[in-house]
Amino acid sequence: MTHVTEHPLVQGGRSAALAASCVRGGVAAGLGLGALAVLVIAAWISSPFPDGGPNDVLHAAAGLWLLAHGVDLIRTDTLSGVPAPLGVVPLLLTALPVWLVHRAARDALDPGPGGRGRGRPRPSPSGAITSVAGGYLLVAAVVVLYSESGPFPAELVTAGLWPPAVVTGAAAAGVWTALGRPFPGQRWAALPRAAGLGLVTLLAGGAAAAATSLTWRAGRAETVFLGLAGEWSGRAVVLLLVLALLPNAAVWGAAYGLGPGFALGTGALATPLGLAGDPAVPPFPLLAAVPAEGRGTWLHWSVAAVPLVAALLLGHRVGRSARTWTARETVLTALGAAGACAAAVAALAGAAGGPLGSGRLSAFGPVWWQTGAAAMLWGTCVGVPAALGARAWCRRALRPKRVPAPVPTPIPAPAPASVRTTDEAAADRKPSRTWTWTRRPALAFSWVRGLLRRPGTAPGTPGPDGGSYGDPYGRSYSGTYGDPLGDTGYEPYDFLPAAWEPSPDPKPKPRSDPKPDPKPDPAPGVEGSEGAERSEESKAPGA
Repeated sequence: MTHVTEHPLVQGGRSAALAASCVRGGVAAGLGLGALAVLVIAAWISSPFPDGGPNDVLHAAAGLWLLAHGVDLIRTDTLSGVPAPLGVVPLLLTALPVWLVHRAARDALDPGPGGRGRGRPRPSPSGAITSVAGGYLLVAAVVVLYSESGPFPAELVTAGLWPPAVVTGAAAAGVWTALGRPFPGQRWAALPRAAGLGLVTLLAGGAAAAATSLTWRAGRAETVFLGLAGEWSGRAVVLLLVLALLPNAAVWGAAYGLGPGFALGTGALATPLGLAGDPAVPPFPLLAAVPAEGRGTWLHWSVAAVPLVAALLLGHRVGRSARTWTARETVLTALGAAGACAAAVAALAGAAGGPLGSGRLSAFGPVWWQTGAAAMLWGTCVGVPAALGARAWCRRALRPKRVPAPVPTPIPAPAPASVRTTDEAAADRKPSRTWTWTRRPALAFSWVRGLLRRPGTAPGTPGPDGGSYGDPYGRSYSGTYGDPLGDTGYEPYDFLPAAWEPSPDPKPKPRSDPKPDPKPDPAPGVEGSEGAERSEESKAPGA
């Protein structure tokens, strides 16, 4: 018999659970680094004229992994010999380490499918965040030290700032997911949802604007793409780099629609109003979508519809949740959602742009604080009124509709008995089938009960008081109106009269205080003797 036990590392208690979470963070960092190393090594192997050896390839993979976390790199092998910074982060590569950290933190608290790990010790939420982020950052510190000896060393200031922020935020999101995504209240639940809706709308509109401009200049983009590399392996690497920078193009398009635009070197700025200055644009396929020099046209101005729609959707989302809130709570929630969306846009703009070299290329891409301020302005000026309008509309829909009071129908008063004709009186006295079965349904039950009480009595048999059996008033129904349903063999036992018919008493009721007659009737014998004496006195003479 085989006895299966869990690993002793997860049976020792809370400290063992923290150690297991730290290991999870380190494994997540190793997986992300290994995936990028495989891509770089494959490109190096497929290249017909590779530069450098395996050590340089590993250093390039380490530098690319650090760049995905927001760390600026320094190129030492430049033509001028002067080190040049490289700070444009491929945002698609950032999605891989963020997802890995999120998954590691979620699995540290999640019991697993079906609750299979429910009995094992688990760390607290804060402990899970700290342990997972700590294990990941230990690997990141080793990679930073390793990159110092290669051609792409990491800048220490950005290496100590951005990786901890990215890893801690992803771990916190994973723990929040494992706990069921709780919210402290309805207002806090509506705030991130509205901010997320506004952010997604901005990025989708920016991607659409960038794709439209790139399609408009597809010939120029194809020429640049074919001129960068002649062999298929080099073109495959350029294509992979273009795919990794597609989210950057969406952020650039969103910044362009918000108003501040993006910088194309020091002294050159592209906005919907036009391209000002002398741009320094390196040859790259995505940069072919940059608008031409000169004043902007109505086609460039139409990009302003992207932040307008995003702000309207943000306000509408808040207003739908604010049906029962006050106007002050609605305004504060809309401002909070606009601030959260602006903070996210500023962070993405800071990561999507940065230096591409020294000199004129030291400023390239959108300026983060200008982009964030513009997003906050759009959310305040458009999102807050939209939230109040949506709230007013939803409250109007919740009001009960006024239903007019029903007008009572006048009931005609019955005509006096003196005015009614003989035919009307006869019609009232005539039994009706509708009256018998619809208005007085108990008559059928009383008829059946009468039949059960008098078994063997033929219909129409006269009773001792002169009437038929089943008729308490001694009436007979052998005439024209003998049967209400037209059946001659029918005898309606216990048939009650209508309200307008007189109810004759079959027997006179005894009076409560009987009075004696003033002249009582004499007995039969006495009455005869007195009559004979009176007749004899009348025959006497002189009577």
